[in-house]
Amino acid sequence: MKRSWMNSPYAFSLGMFAMMVPSQAFSSFYSYFYVDKLGLGIGLATLARTIFLIWDAVNNPLFGYWSDRTKTRFGRRRPWVFGAIPLFMLTFVLVFSPPEGLSENGLFTWFLVALILYEAVETVLWVNYGALFPELFRGDRARAKASAIQQGYQVVALLIGTALTPILFGAMGFSNMAILYAFIFGAFMFICMMSVKERYDPVESEPLKLVDAFRQTLRNKKFWVFNISNSFAQTVNGLISSIIPFYAKYVLKIPEEQVSILLASVFISVIPLVFVWYWIIRRMDGVKAWRLSLAVYGLSVIPLWFGYDLVSGVTAGIAVGFGLAGFLVTPAMVSGNIIDEDAERTGQRREGIYTAVSGFITRSSGLISALAFFIVGLIFGYESGDNPGSDPESTFRYLISVVPLCLLLVSFLISFVTKIEFKDQAGGGIDHGKKADYKL
Repeated sequence: MKRSWMNSPYAFSLGMFAMMVPSQAFSSFYSYFYVDKLGLGIGLATLARTIFLIWDAVNNPLFGYWSDRTKTRFGRRRPWVFGAIPLFMLTFVLVFSPPEGLSENGLFTWFLVALILYEAVETVLWVNYGALFPELFRGDRARAKASAIQQGYQVVALLIGTALTPILFGAMGFSNMAILYAFIFGAFMFICMMSVKERYDPVESEPLKLVDAFRQTLRNKKFWVFNISNSFAQTVNGLISSIIPFYAKYVLKIPEEQVSILLASVFISVIPLVFVWYWIIRRMDGVKAWRLSLAVYGLSVIPLWFGYDLVSGVTAGIAVGFGLAGFLVTPAMVSGNIIDEDAERTGQRREGIYTAVSGFITRSSGLISALAFFIVGLIFGYESGDNPGSDPESTFRYLISVVPLCLLLVSFLISFVTKIEFKDQAGGGIDHGKKADYKL
C-alpha cells in the first residue's frame, strides 16, 4: 500500500463510514422495527435496553483495558478490529432477522439476546477504532482536520443509514437490508485497517494494573465533566434519529416513502456545514468551540416543534443539521487533549480505557433516550403501533423537540462545572518518518 495512504485521515475515516452505515440504521430503525412494526411493547423494549446497559457497564471498560495491554507485531488495536469484523456482520443481521410467529415474550427474548451480542461486538470495534484517533493524529490542527474529514465520511454514512434505509427495507425487507449493510461494513472496515500503521512509543513505562488504570481514569475531573456533558448531547443524536420515522407518521402525517426525504434534509445539510464548523474551530479554542456547538445544537431543535407537513419538516431538519454538524466535529479535539494530558502525567498512552469508559458513558445515553420514550409515551398513552393511544402527535412532538432542548441545556450547563483548558496544541500531526515496531 502506498506510503501516502498509510495513516492518511482519508483512509482512516473509511472506518467511520463502515461502522456508521449499519450503526445508524440500527439506532434509527430498531425501535421502529420492533415496537411499531412487530408490536413489541415499549415497556419490554426499555427493559431490554436496561439489561444491556448493566452488561455494557462491565464489558466496555474491560475491552478498553485489554486493548491497552495488547502487544502484537500487528499492533494493539488492529487485531481486535480484524477479529470483530465477521462477528459484527453476523450479529447485525440477527438483530433484524427475528423468526416469524414469535409471541411477545419470544420476540422480547430474541431482541434482548441479539442486542447484547450486537452491542458487545460493536463495543470492541468502537473502542479500538476510537483509540486509534488520538494515537495517530497529534495536536489540535491535525485532529481538527482529521475530525472534519472523518465527520464528512460519517455524514455520508448517516445519510445512507437513515435516508436510504426506508427505501431498502421497503423494497427488500429488514433482513435483506441488514445483510447488504453488513457486507458494506466488512469491505470498508477491512480497507481502513489495512491502511493503519500504529505508532510505537518506546518511552512508555510498564502498563498500569487494572485497579490503578481505573483509579487514574476516575480521578480525572475534566474527563468526567466532558463525557457526562457529551452523554446528554449524544442522547439527542440517537433520540432524534430514532424518533424521525414516528414524527413523520404521527406529526407531519406524510407517507412512509417520504421519510427518506425528511432524513436527507438533515444529513445532506450536515455535509457542507461540517466544513463551516471546521473553519470556525480553527479560529477559536477547542473547548470554546465545543461549548458553542452545544448551544447552537440546542437552538436548532426548536423549529421541529412547529413542523406540520413535509416542507416545514424539511426546513426544520436543515436547521438541526447545522447544530448536529458542530457537535460531530468539536468533541474529538477536547477528548484528544484529555488523553494527551493523561499521558504526560502517567507516562502511558491509554487511549483504549479512556475511549471505552467514554463510550460507556455516551452509550448510557441510550437509557436516557429509552426512558424519555417510555415516560412521554406513558403520559400521552402511546404503547406501540398496534395501540398508539389518543394523542400520538403530542407524544412525538415533545420527544423530537422539547426533550432534546432540555437535554442540550443540561449538557451546556454541565460543561461549565469544571475549568477545562489545555496547553497550546496547535502543532502536531503524524510523524511519518518515525520508525514503528509494528508490522503490517
